[in-house]
Amino acid sequence: MKVVLFCGGYGMRMRDGSSDTPKPMVPVGPRPLLWHVMRYYAHYGHKDFILCLGYGGHHIKQYFLDYQETGSNDFVLQGGEVRLLTSDIADWTITFVDTGLESPIGERLRRVRRLLDGEEMFLANYADVLTDAPIDAMVDQFAATPDAVGQLLAVPPQAAFHVVEVNDGNRIEAITALKDMRLQENGGYLVLRQEVFDYLPENCDLVADACAVLAKEGRLAAYPYSGFWQPADTLKERIALEAMYQAGHTPWMPWRTDLPEATASVLGAAAH
Repeated sequence: MKVVLFCGGYGMRMRDGSSDTPKPMVPVGPRPLLWHVMRYYAHYGHKDFILCLGYGGHHIKQYFLDYQETGSNDFVLQGGEVRLLTSDIADWTITFVDTGLESPIGERLRRVRRLLDGEEMFLANYADVLTDAPIDAMVDQFAATPDAVGQLLAVPPQAAFHVVEVNDGNRIEAITALKDMRLQENGGYLVLRQEVFDYLPENCDLVADACAVLAKEGRLAAYPYSGFWQPADTLKERIALEAMYQAGHTPWMPWRTDLPEATASVLGAAAH
């Protein structure tokens, strides 16, 4: 399935005021958030990407034009020649589309509609949230609900705020942690059918406008998930992800396994 990634946001809550790097290009380990999201989809076999560019799009283009496989793959250096043992993006197809500097997400999706012709279903993502949710199971659930136009990953709220219940006398009757309430939020991983374009007028938002209408019509499904899900909307959240990466705790990277047997044999041969 094709994967549409919305990469055009300013990411104001993460910016330091001196860089024009878009939020999806903020690094976690040696690779940007965008790469982690793409690598996750690729792990499940979805390797045809459409990048909806906007703010800082030139950074994203240049990153992939200058991509160095050795940054995240094992390799052998012998006689001055590099021999990769594994590869990240060699079998990926990446389409780069300028969808406007100020375009809301719904408009960005409209502007790549032609690239989705013939796709009964497709995936979409904000390119700034990491998870270990089983995408294959999510797709299977959506495929089994043909009357739904869209489906989104529904996750528990991440905020540490407390909600207070106030009576008519301005007395607080209860205090509840937001995460303990029976609420779920949009997790940013979506599966959509072509009919979604019928709900996308010009310059609309995908979730607040199109998905809100679909929800009222009973045509928006959810895939509830309470496992690992971590946004990177703020500097604090990005630092937390970086700390996890440095500690080797990377649940969003299911492709990270022990050294494959085939790779070990190649390394052994190269040593002789």
